[in-house]
Amino acid sequence: MLIITRREGEKLMIGDDVVITVVEVNGATIRLGIEAPRALPVYREELWAAVRDENRAAASAPVKLPELPPKD
Repeated sequence: MLIITRREGEKLMIGDDVVITVVEVNGATIRLGIEAPRALPVYREELWAAVRDENRAAASAPVKLPELPPKD
């Protein structure tokens, strides 16, 4: 893990097209601004984990397909 110290208004670059800006520091809370291409999804970790877990559950659930009628 890379640990970087930044102050309000300072930025981080991830690759060529993702910019993270420290917008506000208020006690233990930090507000970040994220500029990224629309094609790159950006999620909070807890939301990403919930979506991932739900996708895994759906993928492992047995699927009962309807039976085709017999051919004549």
